[in-house]
Amino acid sequence: MDVPATFVADPFMIYDNERWHMFFEVLNSSSNQGDIGYAWSTNGLDWQYEKIVLDEPFHISYPYVFKWNGFYYMIPESRKGSAVKLYKAAEFPFKWTFVRDLITGDYADSSIVYKDDKWWMFVLKNYDTLALFYADSLTGLWTEHPKSPLVKGNMDISRPGGRIIIADGKMIRYVQDCHPEYGNAVRIFQVDILTTTSYQDHEIMKNPLLEASGSGWNSMGMHHIDPHPLNEGDWIACVDGKKNKIVFDLKAGASRILLLVRSII
Repeated sequence: MDVPATFVADPFMIYDNERWHMFFEVLNSSSNQGDIGYAWSTNGLDWQYEKIVLDEPFHISYPYVFKWNGFYYMIPESRKGSAVKLYKAAEFPFKWTFVRDLITGDYADSSIVYKDDKWWMFVLKNYDTLALFYADSLTGLWTEHPKSPLVKGNMDISRPGGRIIIADGKMIRYVQDCHPEYGNAVRIFQVDILTTTSYQDHEIMKNPLLEASGSGWNSMGMHHIDPHPLNEGDWIACVDGKKNKIVFDLKAGASRILLLVRSII
């Protein structure tokens, strides 16, 4: 690596020009803050790390990357920057420029999706509260939903845990189960009602979708998933895990999984 790394975490992928592009947090041990690293793969299994592609004066992580109207955007976690910040690729995948603050305050791990002609943002407020915002355009004005906060005082289900997906017309979102400690497991919810005045969801599984294996790279926990459809009902996803109380790691390559989408919706 081009920087000394304590751990890597929060991988997000996007497919472009016959390559998978992965962006992820690298905890720089020299600065003790998160930077955004980049790697690529032609098959989703064998990866080539390149370099840090986004470095700010404050900690950044959870690089939620997506494509919209022909351009690539990223919304990294930037709690230490006191805002949810939008970046645009000036030269994908290596050069990113700041666009604007979408909302200001103590927010983390914002996860957005476009549905029914609106943008929707699920975001952790403080450490135990899930807030919901919506906007007509990506750059705002972002308005807090009247049902927000959706979750308050519950670290089991308040923190977003990966990319929101829409499959067969149904919205699926992932959450980090941070009890009894951060990075414990990933749970899965289906959004049943989402309008500018109403919201309703339900947990699809009572047991975690991802959790500690008891040995190896994810022996102590898992807290993130980024799934993408392939073909004929198959999906590919990148995940992370921790092998002790602080160190996260990316699974070697990406996990090819037949996600629960086929059986649960």
